[in-house]
Amino acid sequence: MKKVLIVGAGLAGSLLAGVMAKRGYSVKLVERRSDPRLDQEEGGRSINLALSDRGLLGLSLLGLDEKLQDFILPMKGRLIHTRDGRKELQPYSGKIGEHINSVSRAGLNRRMLNDCQDLPGMEMIFDAQCISADIRNAQATFLDTKSGNEFTEQADFMIGTDGAFSQIRLAMQTGGVPRFNFSQDYLEHGYKEIEMPPRPGGGHKIENNALHIWPRKGYMMIALPNLDGSFTCTLFMPFGGENGFDNLDSLEKVSQFAKKNFPDAYELIPDFAEQYFDNPTGALATMRCEPWNYKGKTLLIGDSAHAVVPFYGQGMNASFEDVYYFDKLMEANNGNTEKVFPEFSKMRKPNADAIATLAIQNYVEMRASTADPLYQEKRELEIELERDFEQYSSKYNLVTFREDIGYSTALKMGQLQDRFLLEMISQNGGSQEGIPRNQIIAAIEKLWQDNMK
Repeated sequence: MKKVLIVGAGLAGSLLAGVMAKRGYSVKLVERRSDPRLDQEEGGRSINLALSDRGLLGLSLLGLDEKLQDFILPMKGRLIHTRDGRKELQPYSGKIGEHINSVSRAGLNRRMLNDCQDLPGMEMIFDAQCISADIRNAQATFLDTKSGNEFTEQADFMIGTDGAFSQIRLAMQTGGVPRFNFSQDYLEHGYKEIEMPPRPGGGHKIENNALHIWPRKGYMMIALPNLDGSFTCTLFMPFGGENGFDNLDSLEKVSQFAKKNFPDAYELIPDFAEQYFDNPTGALATMRCEPWNYKGKTLLIGDSAHAVVPFYGQGMNASFEDVYYFDKLMEANNGNTEKVFPEFSKMRKPNADAIATLAIQNYVEMRASTADPLYQEKRELEIELERDFEQYSSKYNLVTFREDIGYSTALKMGQLQDRFLLEMISQNGGSQEGIPRNQIIAAIEKLWQDNMK
């Protein structure tokens, strides 16, 4: 029985471990944190996740796409909160049944680990920090953070699923792989979580099947529903400037800021300012690297290969999709990692770069464009086209609900469609009313024919 060492038992690592165990491998899954199933606290840096079709495709490998239906909350669109108190629902899709799902990161991780625990050949080790790795020999050394002892694990091949600050990637970068390329780009914006509690006696205080957005151009707040009736609100804004984390340095300043910019939410979160100071401020970075593999011995999957900012809700989905295609390649190549690893990297790298670009672009869209009249006209038109023409999918739809195409195609064609629709609306006096729908569809079909040859 071949041995695989998986470093990192987060979402990607947990799914991958289960998939490899089902394939008959002896799996050793090692994680620096304590077993999350023993600690139910999530607070501070969790950022609720949006699970969509690409992620469900990956979860289907373990049958978890069906089992999670009682564990997720559907979100049918963005509910926009304006400064003057108006609310507007912008549906995610005009097609029946298409929505994204709010899911707890820690809760999903616990669920996956529980499902993997008893699979044949599975061994899980927690409280073990990776301190060095030999990627050429699929070997890593760990520090037992409880006892202080070091130990080494070796396998036939090793996969790094240890997140954005991956030790396995670092070993590749610092001499393990010749001519290894790496870039790390921080946004000038960060994030902070604030919890909106449930109603007294239970239930959500605001609409629970939508992702709420308070767009304020240079910054925003979003809120995702939780099963217990609470919402995880996340404030995204610059570190510097008047409306920045560095300037909001007193309870009074934070209270005034929240009351002015998010008045309806502020009324529902009595300890908004206190939570602001209790919870940490997180940074947001995009990380790219190449190559993702060393021969048939070591591979990067998920955030360790392609960390992205969270504004398209696709970080987890992209990682699960990684596992799905990795599994398909292992099947097609009879587990020959010398073939699978480079082919996997070649297949997934362009799509990882595309979703990184899309995620940064979507931050501007969420915090500014969603409140722009021209954008709203475009979204109304897109929802109508999706509803009435089966062949049409907006850029958001291509990214989120079209797991049959890659992110790179979604980026390319989504941008072309956006430019075309915005130009038509602008030429029509800023309104989508009266533009012949059949003419639009014919033009967009030609766009696809001309650009996807």
